[in-house]
Amino acid sequence: MTTNPPVKHLSQRDLSVRWTVSPRTLERWRWLGEGPHYLKIGGRVAYRLEDVEAYESEHMRASTAAVSVPTSKVA
Repeated sequence: MTTNPPVKHLSQRDLSVRWTVSPRTLERWRWLGEGPHYLKIGGRVAYRLEDVEAYESEHMRASTAAVSVPTSKVA
């Protein structure tokens, strides 16, 4: 029997600390349909670590001159 590793979740506060942005910025991004995917369960917001890391990878730049060409809109 194989068991899947537990999924790690970040709270809004955890993610705001990780990215040094305000929790209000994350709220605004959710309202605008921007930022990483998130879960909303019982009124609480949680971000799966794998979704956060995927979002970070999609926004990696080699220089300030690099042009962003998103492959898909992340909501």
